Amino acid sequence: MTSPDDAVICSAKGCRAPAVWVLAWNNPKLHTPDRRKTWLACDEHREHLSNFLGLRGFLKDVVTLEEWEASPRP
Repeated sequence: MTSPDDAVICSAKGCRAPAVWVLAWNNPKLHTPDRRKTWLACDEHREHLSNFLGLRGFLKDVVTLEEWEASPRP
């Protein structure tokens, strides 16, 4: 059973909603091409956070949190 302290929260400033999406990104000036940093998003903030990263050329992928957790990681 998941407690409220274990909840995965949206990365948008001030948002306390449960995250549903993972936005995988990479700043090519700082990270190797295969490195992925992540922001988490609720349904309400997914588009805003995606646009923020996309305008900078950082956004690499947007998947559901469920898909992200189920996928193998190196």
